[in-house]
Amino acid sequence: MPITTPFSWDSTAEEVIEGVDLAGRRAVVTGGASGIGVETARALAGAGAEVTLAVRDTVAGERTAEEIVATTGNKQIHVASLDLADQASVRAFTAAWEGPLHILVNNAGVMASPLWRTAEGWEMQFATNHLGHFTLASGLLPALRAAGGARVVAVSSSAHRYSGIVFDDIHFERREYEPWSAYGQSKTANILFAVEADRRWSGDGIRVNSLHPGSIATNLQRHVDPAELQRRRDSAGAAAIPRKTTEQGASTSVLLAASPLLDGVGGRYFEDCDEAGPLRADTPRGVADYALDPQAAARLWDVTLQHVGSTAA
Repeated sequence: MPITTPFSWDSTAEEVIEGVDLAGRRAVVTGGASGIGVETARALAGAGAEVTLAVRDTVAGERTAEEIVATTGNKQIHVASLDLADQASVRAFTAAWEGPLHILVNNAGVMASPLWRTAEGWEMQFATNHLGHFTLASGLLPALRAAGGARVVAVSSSAHRYSGIVFDDIHFERREYEPWSAYGQSKTANILFAVEADRRWSGDGIRVNSLHPGSIATNLQRHVDPAELQRRRDSAGAAAIPRKTTEQGASTSVLLAASPLLDGVGGRYFEDCDEAGPLRADTPRGVADYALDPQAAARLWDVTLQHVGSTAA
């Protein structure tokens, strides 16, 4: 049976973490200076965790850190530079990290952007959303192991239903580029990462899960024409999922990152604070079979290693 919790679609991050004591725990939240990343970081900080905001824009990160300190009273909020599209930046972040890491929330992302490529020639959404986060998590693996019971959270999306992994042309070198297919592929990769990482790392006490945070109006949509977003919502009709606030959107991330209700749970995909069921044709809810396929997860891991040259176990 799928895992359920007392929380639901409209639960907030603050409600999910109420009564949880994270004193002495250390957390990293990528993209922690905007959208649900801010509320994820705030909830973890409010529970007593030492939180590092790993962000591209460190000026925005410092502003966010100051605001989190002011609202939570927790002064253990740090800001570090991280550009997930730049493998050198990711490796610099992991090389600089010292000590254990109890919580890693892979939250940052780019959505439905024009066709951009990294210096390596990789399609930008796959490079940022998956490859960057893979290098980050694998580079932080010693710190996660040292924590003695760490959690890794991969923020995916219901948009994973737009595409599985097109292994013979991941970077749109031969097929026509389509922004939503590229985004969907990268979000499927986030789920498959959680499946395989949990299989490999659970023996070290590291549990890895993925999630869909819900429909939330944030800076993530900056590359998308508002009319296109509205058209997609209109086409869904009665099946369209109501928008969440950022506080509600962060709830499932925080649940997976810190709730004792998820102790010992890994390799699963959640939405609205519950484990998702199979993808349904009449609604964006649920998870596609191909996103939880262990064979696809293992294959993606090998392909990813070929890209980034990591030796993650």
